Amino acid sequence: MTSRRFTPCRGAASGLLAILVVLGGATAARGADTVHPLRASTPPIIDGRLDEVLWQNAPSASNFKTWLPDYGADLSERTIVYYAYDAENLYFAIRAFDREPSRIKASMASRDNTRQDDWICINLDSFNDQQALYSFYVNPLGIQSDSRFAANKEDLGFDAVWYSAGRIDEQGYTVEVRIPFKSIRYTRKNPVTMGVIVERMISRKSEDGTVPGLDPRMGMNFVIQTQPIEFADIRHYTLLEVLPAATYSRQHAAQAGQLRQTSSGADVGVTAKFGITAELTVDGTYNPDFSQVEADAGQIDVNLRAPLYFPEKRPFFLEGQDVFNLGGPAQTGPLQAVVHTRTIGDPLTGVKLSGKVSRRDTLSVLYAADELAATGGSPRRPGAEPDYAHVTVLRYKHALNQDAYLGGFVTDREQGSAFNRVAGGDGTIRLSDSAALGFYALGSATGVDNEPSAAAGRAVGVEYFRDTRNLALTFGGNDISREFATETGYLTRNGVTSVRAIVGPKFYPSRGIVRRIETSLTTEQTRDAFSGIWETFNQASATVRFRGAISWQSAYHLSSEVFSGKKFGTSGFSTTVSAQVTKRVRLSGSVAGRDAIYYSTEPFGGHTVQAVAAVVYQPSEQWYQQVSVTYANFDRASGGERLYDYAIARSKTSFQLNRFLFFRAILEYNSFRRQLLTDFLASFTYIPGTVLFAGYGSLYERTRWDGLENVRVQSLREVRRGLFLKASYNWRL
Repeated sequence: MTSRRFTPCRGAASGLLAILVVLGGATAARGADTVHPLRASTPPIIDGRLDEVLWQNAPSASNFKTWLPDYGADLSERTIVYYAYDAENLYFAIRAFDREPSRIKASMASRDNTRQDDWICINLDSFNDQQALYSFYVNPLGIQSDSRFAANKEDLGFDAVWYSAGRIDEQGYTVEVRIPFKSIRYTRKNPVTMGVIVERMISRKSEDGTVPGLDPRMGMNFVIQTQPIEFADIRHYTLLEVLPAATYSRQHAAQAGQLRQTSSGADVGVTAKFGITAELTVDGTYNPDFSQVEADAGQIDVNLRAPLYFPEKRPFFLEGQDVFNLGGPAQTGPLQAVVHTRTIGDPLTGVKLSGKVSRRDTLSVLYAADELAATGGSPRRPGAEPDYAHVTVLRYKHALNQDAYLGGFVTDREQGSAFNRVAGGDGTIRLSDSAALGFYALGSATGVDNEPSAAAGRAVGVEYFRDTRNLALTFGGNDISREFATETGYLTRNGVTSVRAIVGPKFYPSRGIVRRIETSLTTEQTRDAFSGIWETFNQASATVRFRGAISWQSAYHLSSEVFSGKKFGTSGFSTTVSAQVTKRVRLSGSVAGRDAIYYSTEPFGGHTVQAVAAVVYQPSEQWYQQVSVTYANFDRASGGERLYDYAIARSKTSFQLNRFLFFRAILEYNSFRRQLLTDFLASFTYIPGTVLFAGYGSLYERTRWDGLENVRVQSLREVRRGLFLKASYNWRL
């Protein structure tokens, strides 16, 4: 889904819950007729050709209506979607006409790397409860991407096993999709009713349309606007999935000026899934690793107030991850997640139960043993047993009307006698077709070794959000005490009380090169609990969408920030431009300049400039080249002294031989740390989980060994080297 931000609102005191449930009674009936797909007596061959008799007889829909750049217009290129199924699979076929087929944008890319292409997306609400969506994207060449969407957040790390093919021809392109029922969760009924929205993106026009069309009164909230689709006499699976993986690695590191081998050997892990029912699964893992063998892209890591955020990539943690999404102002406030599984750095083992326990009730229970030697714990003594933190998470959600729900969290991380525990509730209450109210109310208890009592903290937040074609409104706030802490989540700052309002009018010029203008006026006032000082953030911004795939955003803010008991000015500006210049070339860039704080024990004010520029060049459907530069500096206010210039230059080159096999090379130079990273990978992926990887990487530094220590020099010297081989197989019953 594209930028599907519907911020079901957050935050509330527990005494209001009964009133909120009553307010949540406003229900919008979905007016679209139920789709009755053709039951296939013979399954279609998934080859991208729509020449089977099945597709001539299957029900279809062609009334695609745009929601981007504006709502309700006919999609500029005719599109037909066909629906079919059998006892084991859902089938979709799409004929996407295009009067300029030579301008269709499609890449023979690796999986999950097609979002800049033209594409078709099948959004599926498998429980028909308006709580979450599976999204199956396929580009004109049949390359897949997929995601899960729930509680206003799209999880792009989700991977399912499904099958697709696509072909470009003189009329446009055609796509066929097969989704096995065993790859999704659904209710155990007969017939089974799901919800569906089929979507088409025409990238060169930045035009997105759906069938059924979205109601401009509801904005781009897909979850509550799906069309019912019904399947009779389908097979209900008892799913068994086992994914063994083996990895061999050899590591070298510089020691006293010489590159020496530091480790070598094989590692084995396994992840398994068992479907207790079609709605409820149990997952287990031993020694899991990362599914996508690629280093996290470099980020500016100096002068930070909050830790950097890195997304989850491991299959065990990705399964059912959307149920952990936090309601309330999780996207606008400092508490962005109660469960962020990247905090579990090196798990030895884990088990998880997740899914529906009744029509309206969802449960997820997670346990993992996290080995601390690789996650910043104390160094292990030779021969000593490894030290572990034990992480337990309990999540419960009860669905109300439409996408509304009430939920609860319990998280616990135990390490010896130290612990961190968080418990509380969250939810979304729908007030009307276009408006919702969300909340969270949480408490924490943190105990430290040798401390007689635990520190207790609280975090509460509430947010009202209304989104229509012409106007977006947000009003909310949060109160996070000084003592609140979460070691399983992602918290950027505690000890703050804030209130905010955002008013966002939208305009749609009828003529000229501008297609849509989104403006926003924001004000947020925050009290720092440590000092009692108030800080402010006031911003005016505008996003302009031009004809073609060009957008420009600019903003100016008057603001201040409190740090270490002092108030500093942080006002400044930012501007961002993105343009698909030709079918082969895409440019993007941003620059921001503002007053800033140097975060240290003795903080002081200054000025920073931050910039990002990227060029993507695709000389063919198989070649992909991206070059990007990220830059930041800091000048001290008194005297203008330049404290740092920090630049990261990154080149990523990939060649996709076919839809299964690709080769990739990454070069990344960090000027601040004087390091050059090289990363080479060959990858064969048949389906998610069935993969072969071969990788080699090195790290070079501008240093040399002078006999006593490393000293900085101009030439690069290799200080680290690694080789790995990985194979895994997804065995499904």
